[in-house]
Amino acid sequence: MHIDGHWLREASHISSPNYDDRPEPEDISLLVVHCISLPPGEFGNTCIEQLFCNRLNPDDHDYFKSIHQLKVSSHLVIDRLGHITQYVPFDKRAWHAGLSAFEGREKCNDFSIGIELEGAEFTPYTESQYLQLADCTKALLNVYPQLSTRRITGHSNIAPGRKTDPGESFDWNKFYSLLNGRLEI
Repeated sequence: MHIDGHWLREASHISSPNYDDRPEPEDISLLVVHCISLPPGEFGNTCIEQLFCNRLNPDDHDYFKSIHQLKVSSHLVIDRLGHITQYVPFDKRAWHAGLSAFEGREKCNDFSIGIELEGAEFTPYTESQYLQLADCTKALLNVYPQLSTRRITGHSNIAPGRKTDPGESFDWNKFYSLLNGRLEI
């Protein structure tokens, strides 16, 4: 995979309005893995895109009544089939982490890249998602020198007690094994 002008070339590009400038544009030093499904536990629809683009209709599902007004985004979403959509360029601050801290540093959105896997905490992720996540992580590690494999974490780790994703169904060992198999040494 290749990154040109802070956009992943192999991804579909849909611009979310939910981002702003990073306080330190060169500080991209954390990768946060999330999961999302809308409505919860349902896959294969356009609801994530609608949420990230502020077009989620509260009348389409009872759950949407409580979230349709949220202004959120992530840099990437990897769907169940492995298709990647990029919503925010990597050099901008996507609004994915909320109240968060990593190694004592707060406001993780300021210095992180957020990747959402279409899924749920208790639903196994697909092989395609793991492969795509490993490949796009490799591309990010090659372009952003402050990122490292030690600076990849789950949303639950930066917002404990508030967030649980990507959940117990995410196989970190599998991800790191795939990632290591794709890194050039």
